[in-house]
Amino acid sequence: MNQNLLPTGQIVNTHGLKGHVKVMPWADDPDELLDYERFFIDGREYRVQHSSRQKSMILLKLEGVDSMEDAAKLRQKEISIAREDVELEDGVAFIADLIGLPVLADGVEIGKLTEVLTLPGNDVYVVKGQREYLIPAVKEFVEPLDPSQGCVRVHLIEGMESDAD
Repeated sequence: MNQNLLPTGQIVNTHGLKGHVKVMPWADDPDELLDYERFFIDGREYRVQHSSRQKSMILLKLEGVDSMEDAAKLRQKEISIAREDVELEDGVAFIADLIGLPVLADGVEIGKLTEVLTLPGNDVYVVKGQREYLIPAVKEFVEPLDPSQGCVRVHLIEGMESDAD
């Protein structure tokens, strides 16, 4: 995967006759995708001519996609945004930058972050080491994120450790 591009959704269908595509967003808030002026599909840049939200989906009119036939060719394709186009708040990181980082609890490594479960209430970090941990990604348990530190710092409580070995 190109580390400069961040997958952000999938084109699931066409919309109308003039080349609009319907995108299932993978963002925490689908409306965030409305702010982008360009997306990438198969590494090719597409400029956004128009975007809107339709229920939980995003409708995009992309430059150069001018018919239902053009749009149909993009069905089931993953769309991405450029990392450089994203401004993150302090303490927030891309999931892709967290996967594989060592996780420290009270300064002791308990394993590596192997997966992030995106659940309705909050994300949950799956950490695997000698044991497996499920850690809610909330400020009570996870310190502000800074992948440049090379680790994720957490606070454990009883019940976060699973029975899996």
